[in-house]
Amino acid sequence: MGIIIGIDVGISTTKIVGLRDGRVLSPIRTTAADQVASLYGAFGKYLHEGQIALGDVEQVILTGVGSAYVDKPLFGVPTKKVDEFIADGLGARFESGLTKAIVVSMGTGTSFVQCCGDDIRHIGGIGIGGGTLQGLSRVMLNTRDWKQIQSLAMQGDIRNVNLLIGDISTHPLPGLPMDATASLFSKAQYDAPKEDLALGIIVMVLQTIGSAAILSSLNSGIKDFVLIGNLTLLPQCKEIYPMLERLYGVHFHIPKYSEFCTAIGAALSNEKMRE
Repeated sequence: MGIIIGIDVGISTTKIVGLRDGRVLSPIRTTAADQVASLYGAFGKYLHEGQIALGDVEQVILTGVGSAYVDKPLFGVPTKKVDEFIADGLGARFESGLTKAIVVSMGTGTSFVQCCGDDIRHIGGIGIGGGTLQGLSRVMLNTRDWKQIQSLAMQGDIRNVNLLIGDISTHPLPGLPMDATASLFSKAQYDAPKEDLALGIIVMVLQTIGSAAILSSLNSGIKDFVLIGNLTLLPQCKEIYPMLERLYGVHFHIPKYSEFCTAIGAALSNEKMRE
């Protein structure tokens, strides 16, 4: 069997993976101002770095907002398209091993996809995500560079930005420990250090996404959430989501290839198309 290529053409990045015999082959991502240029660049780079012959590629499956710009074979290889939310669900289910969960796709914005076996459906989303983080960082920190934002945040103190339960009560409130957030950015001052602001922006985005994900599961009985997308790479995820787990009795999962799950799901959809 040849290699099935899945490509997620997003607003800011393009992710590409190969799938052969149920095994993920060396995923990569590229960034370009133009989505079509990013797509072709990612495909060429993937073939070159993976030493994959064009003839070994059986099928290319596209997803993501940028896939709308492609309506012909890619370097002569047949292409198909799959709904992004279906790709989210297939990829997250494959990577996490969970058959019942809500997939939290943390991209430029955030979408929620409910998976119950083969029933995969988009149930909503919020306009907060990586785009929010970068936009606020441009305004407040004069940078949009991910590495610089993370470096600043690692030196920040969230107690200088957020109002915590311990700031308004001498005792923990029912179900709320002293270090739980009472109000995001409520303590921020006009001359706050960039380090504190950077951490405040990241915590605000990640915490808001987590809280919205939990609310999206109400009355569903679902307690498992699979986080996918670029924001899962932020080190603050390892602090924020365990805290939400303790507060609400849920479980957040970040798969090995979390940022590539949508591309993986696109490749996996080829089998679904054959059924």
